[in-house]
Amino acid sequence: MAPSTHTVTNQVPPLVDYDVFAGDRALTEAVERHLAPGILGEAREELGALGRSAGSFQAQQWGAQANENPPKLRTHDRYGHRVDEVDFHPAWHRLLGHAVTAGLTDAWGRPGGHVRRAAGFLVWTQAEAGHGCPLSMTHAAVPALRTDPALAAEWEPLLTSHVYEEGLRPAAQKAGVLFGMGMTEKQGGTDVRSNTTRAEPLAGDGEYLLTGHKWFCSAPMSDGFLVLAQAPGGLTCFLVPRVLPDGARNVFAIQRLKDKLGNRSNASSEVEFDGTWARRVGEEGRGVRTIIEMVAATRLDCVVGSAALMRQAVAQAVHHSAYRSAFGGLLIEKPLMRNVLADLALESEAATTLALRLAAAYDADTEEERAFLRIAVPAAKYWVTKRCTAVVGEALECLGGNGYVEESGMPRLLREAPLNSIWEGSGNVQALDVLRALQREPRALDAFLREVGKARGADHRLDAAIKDLLTELADLDAVEARARRLVERMALVLQGSLLLRWAPPETADAFCASRLGGDWGSAFGTLPHSLDLATVVERARAQEG
Repeated sequence: MAPSTHTVTNQVPPLVDYDVFAGDRALTEAVERHLAPGILGEAREELGALGRSAGSFQAQQWGAQANENPPKLRTHDRYGHRVDEVDFHPAWHRLLGHAVTAGLTDAWGRPGGHVRRAAGFLVWTQAEAGHGCPLSMTHAAVPALRTDPALAAEWEPLLTSHVYEEGLRPAAQKAGVLFGMGMTEKQGGTDVRSNTTRAEPLAGDGEYLLTGHKWFCSAPMSDGFLVLAQAPGGLTCFLVPRVLPDGARNVFAIQRLKDKLGNRSNASSEVEFDGTWARRVGEEGRGVRTIIEMVAATRLDCVVGSAALMRQAVAQAVHHSAYRSAFGGLLIEKPLMRNVLADLALESEAATTLALRLAAAYDADTEEERAFLRIAVPAAKYWVTKRCTAVVGEALECLGGNGYVEESGMPRLLREAPLNSIWEGSGNVQALDVLRALQREPRALDAFLREVGKARGADHRLDAAIKDLLTELADLDAVEARARRLVERMALVLQGSLLLRWAPPETADAFCASRLGGDWGSAFGTLPHSLDLATVVERARAQEG
């Protein structure tokens, strides 16, 4: 052993063994705000248990192990038989099992289910983000299947089960299942109406054989998939089980796994269908309409997942700054670092507040809230997921060189950050979706404006931003080229209105001054110096005990 050359000092202790839920003031307040008193106590207990697990050393190890040991494809067994299986590290199964047991695929049938699940998803994603993909798709498959009552009766109890069973077996032999989704193809990508996969009807009612491919099929070891294919009546939604009721493997040829920038723990694959048995979901020719509710639910999960990544990145940055000394004092006490941390904290809290408001709209399930979601979900998906990469990158820089090494966990967050902006429709798709709603669904705009109007008069900068937004909305001719600008403004106005109603005055003031009032630079750390930034930063600090 080499002799000691120095004493190690001024190194930050790891942020570990803390309650991720209870230590997040913005999240705990949102849960209290949106849940009825009768279920709040139970929800707090569930989320606290999940939060303590997410902050534990064990869960952090599972996340690291699942990413250091990515899934491996086995197309054939030792005898040359096609098996098309993907092997995952045990840590992946532990993460999934804990998530399913915590109810992260169960939202549609219990009181306050969407708020409780969104909060849990935001908490548990901070332990590891990759396994959120099958959780999200399983949760989101429920509304699509409900278009066929017989299929819903068969599958929904398994999709919402709190039991995780790995391995491929007939669904009827399992206590719980996971679902995936296959929409995009090589030639079309997001333009799913150009899909070429064919669906040929069989004699059995609603039964078809599929021939074709899917360019992106995530979580290929799931028990079933909702896919789009061209039936005689047009583009149609189908349920493809991995294992048939008689125990035989369905034709589901996994060609390869994608070598991705991040999301390494999760398997994303290319698959081919060649006489693959499927059940029709919904009517022929109405595939997009059938699957659109699944897409909307997974888009909301993109917002929640991005909020989770931002929260964990900001928590790490504030934690580091609270312990690390430089130039005669703690970093958190330095005015410029405090400005950076406060700026990041504003983005994180605004994302969390918006995500939980959308989840609450799902729980309310009124005509007004459904109309609000029609615009608010794609607008939030556009903006929050775009902000995620910038926030995580700046938070990493707060740790300096220590943040650039894998051991810090920050590089994994940074690699994951762009994903939610791409999946379920990239930025342009979301912006154009908002335009379609504006032009075709007047009730959606009315609901959106009523929501932001609830904070009107609370801050002159919000009032001015609403006025400017109304001017923009008055002219929708040739609007496509400025769609991103418009949707960005809509998202910021919505976030500002929510923070004015529910966040502490210091937070709302800083957000309105910078994001709505224009008193802000082009990089983080450029907030007006006259704001109460210390209070904003302290609110964002993870409470460790």
